Amino acid sequence: MILNGIRVLDFTQYLAGPTATRLMAEMGAEIIKIEAAPGGDPGRLLPLIRDGRSGFFVQQNRGKQSLCLDLNSPVAHAIIRDLVTKVDIVIENFGPGVMEKRGFDYASLRAINPRLIMVSVSAFGRHSTLAHKTGYDWIAQAFSGLMHMTGPREGPPHPVGIGVCDTNVGVHGFAALGYALYHRTQTGEGQYVDLSMVDAMYHMHEYNVHGRSVVGESFDPKRMGAHHEMIAPFGVFKGPSGYFVIAVLQLQWAGLCRAIGRADLEKDPRFLDGGARARHQLILIEIVEAWAATFPDNDAVIAVLEAARVPAAPVLTPIETLENEYFLDRGMVRTVRDPILGELQIPGFPFKFSAQTQLPDIEAPLLGQHNGTVLSRVLGYDAERIAELEREQVLVSAPR
Repeated sequence: MILNGIRVLDFTQYLAGPTATRLMAEMGAEIIKIEAAPGGDPGRLLPLIRDGRSGFFVQQNRGKQSLCLDLNSPVAHAIIRDLVTKVDIVIENFGPGVMEKRGFDYASLRAINPRLIMVSVSAFGRHSTLAHKTGYDWIAQAFSGLMHMTGPREGPPHPVGIGVCDTNVGVHGFAALGYALYHRTQTGEGQYVDLSMVDAMYHMHEYNVHGRSVVGESFDPKRMGAHHEMIAPFGVFKGPSGYFVIAVLQLQWAGLCRAIGRADLEKDPRFLDGGARARHQLILIEIVEAWAATFPDNDAVIAVLEAARVPAAPVLTPIETLENEYFLDRGMVRTVRDPILGELQIPGFPFKFSAQTQLPDIEAPLLGQHNGTVLSRVLGYDAERIAELEREQVLVSAPR
C-alpha cells in the first residue's frame, strides 16, 4: 500500500475533513480518529440511520481507528500530546479557536514534533478576515459564488444537491498532504496547510472571475439554467425517456448537423459559431428535442450522437448508477461490509493507481473501539493503565 507507515492523528468530523482521511485510509495510512466523548463524531448521528448506525458515518470513516476521549480532561490532553510525537500528520476541521483553546494549534504541536505536517480545514480559512466565522457546505457554496451560478436563469440561486464543497476541500486536503509528505522527504521539514472550503470552490471558476478583466464592466455572469449562455447547443435536453446532455463546441457542430439529418444548418448564418448559436439557442433546442422525440428511448438518441462523435450522456439518477455498466466496471459502485449494517453499497475509490490495484478490506469503527489497541500499541500503556483510564471516564466507548 502506497501510504504504509504513515500515521495520522485525525480530529476531523462530519464530511470535509473525513474525506481526506478516508482517502488516505484506502491507501494504507494508519488513521487514529480522535472522537470527543460522549458521542464522538457528530457524523454518527446523520441520516440515513438503521439500528443506531449512520450510513453516512460508515462511508466516510472506513479504515479508521476510534479513540474516544473526554477532551475536557487534562489527562486526555497529555495522551494527545504523547500521540503527536508518534504521528506524521495531524488534520482537523473544528470550529474557530477550538484547537488553540486546547493547546493543539500548529505552533504548540510543532514544538513537540518538528517534522509534523498539520492540515486545518475550515469554511473561510484559519488566517483570514473571516476566520472567526463557522460554516458548512451551503455557506461555502453561497459565499464562493457557486450558488449564484446554479439554478434557473430567472429563478433564485440553488445549492448543488451533494456536499460538493465539503468533499472538494477534502480531496484538496488529500492532495496537499501528498505534496507536504514529499516536501518533508526532500527537506526533513514539516509544515502547516490552511485549507478553506470557499477557496477550494472559488478557484474552480473559469471565466466568471476573469471575464470582467477581459471585456470590461459590462460582464456580469448569471445563472444559466439548463443551457449554456455563451455556447450552443450545450445543455440539458428532453428526450423520449428522460433527459440527456449534449456538449457541442465548434469542432462538433458539423457532426451534430449530420447526426440529426440537418446538414443545411451547418452553414446557416444564425449558427456559424458558438456565440451565434447561443443567441439563437431556443431554435436549436426545439430542433434537437423534436429530432430526439422520433426515437424509442434515450439510448437510441445517444447512440446516434456518439456515432457522429458528439459528446452526449443521459442524465442518470443516483439509483440508476447502481446498476450501470460503467460504474460497475470501474469499481465505482462498491459493496462493503459493516458489522451493524451488513452489506451496503458506497461510491468506490476514484484514484486508479497501477502500483496499488487492490484496496484494503476495512470497516468503520464503533465509538471508542480502538481505545485500548491504540494506547497499548502506540504509547505502550499496559492493561491496568487502560482500565484505570476507563474507570476515570477519560476513555469512553460504546457498548459492543
